[in-house]
Amino acid sequence: MAYTKGSRRFFLGTAVAGFAVPFLGGCGESPAQAKNFKITKTEAEWRAKLTKGEYYILRDAGTERAYTSPLNTEKRKGTFVCAGCGNKLYSSAHKYDSGTGWPSFWQAIDKGAVGTSTDYKIGYPRTEVHCADCGGHLGHIFGDGPRPTGKRHCINGLALDFIPA
Repeated sequence: MAYTKGSRRFFLGTAVAGFAVPFLGGCGESPAQAKNFKITKTEAEWRAKLTKGEYYILRDAGTERAYTSPLNTEKRKGTFVCAGCGNKLYSSAHKYDSGTGWPSFWQAIDKGAVGTSTDYKIGYPRTEVHCADCGGHLGHIFGDGPRPTGKRHCINGLALDFIPA
């Protein structure tokens, strides 16, 4: 049976497409990238400053493979900063081993260090976390972390640089 106007398949296909449009709208540019940030650069400037991997994570909202970042096992005291702009993001005092394969923190270094937006890229809403200064994508925040916050900031290691204390 064809998808002719008035057929059941046409009706169902139109209904499904109409339902999906609001969700697919979230699949493009990250809301973080659409905002005005303190630090801005052109795409060419970001590409010149960042490695290919850093660009993929920070500017294209990519995800590195689990267990590939040396920062996942970093145990020294210090500060984790944005690899794009140097903004202080996370303290080693808030880092823990989540067993997920990505550096994880139970909170940011302070309330103004990171921002969040809703990400629908995999079909359901997730909380995306980005650098508050340059908008670079860092990872996601989940509600399965330790006390006292119960949050897990699951961060791509390529989005971070570590500065030992």
